[in-house]
Amino acid sequence: MDAHQQGTKNPYGMDEDCRNCPGLCDVRERVVHGYGDVGADFVFVGEAPSLGAEETGVPFTGDEAGERFQHILGSVGLNYSLPDSDEPELDNAYLTYLTRCRHPDRAPTDEEVVTCEPYLNADVRMINPEILVPVGQRALTELGEEYTTTPADDLDVDDLHASTVRGRGFELAPMVHPAGQTDEQTEAYVEFFLDLLDTDYRQTKGRRGR
Repeated sequence: MDAHQQGTKNPYGMDEDCRNCPGLCDVRERVVHGYGDVGADFVFVGEAPSLGAEETGVPFTGDEAGERFQHILGSVGLNYSLPDSDEPELDNAYLTYLTRCRHPDRAPTDEEVVTCEPYLNADVRMINPEILVPVGQRALTELGEEYTTTPADDLDVDDLHASTVRGRGFELAPMVHPAGQTDEQTEAYVEFFLDLLDTDYRQTKGRRGR
């Protein structure tokens, strides 16, 4: 974990009473900002909080999909807690979303993703990771459009799961959302990520030392 970090939950003190999306403010339970190591090489980005994450206030926790996700992180040395922990002990990993509020009946609208984009941009800019991990198709589409020159129609998370996509400033390492992963896909991602850690994945970007 970054030596200068004060905490893991919303470490940048982003607005927890954000009122920028009228269609979400009155139906959400809370805003779920980023969580983890602000010195991380790896930033994992999902679409929006699940019910479990909304209850815990921590991305990718609080349900079976979260446990599968945290199991993956633990299997590659990024999580030192049990998979069912509501506040996992992460190292070299930061978790966040395209949008920070959950609507109980629908996915985020395009307008809501755009409205929330400054929060994600701030996370990425301040952390300056080496690898962005889009978790699920929506995250891959949005991050692919922002950080790669690959046409959106060619970015299929099922095809690109457990592989890398070269981007502008970052590599993307897409992951099928844990809620829809098979055991074989989970095992494939763990094997892929362990191999990735064995490579010289760090770019020359003037990063601070860990």
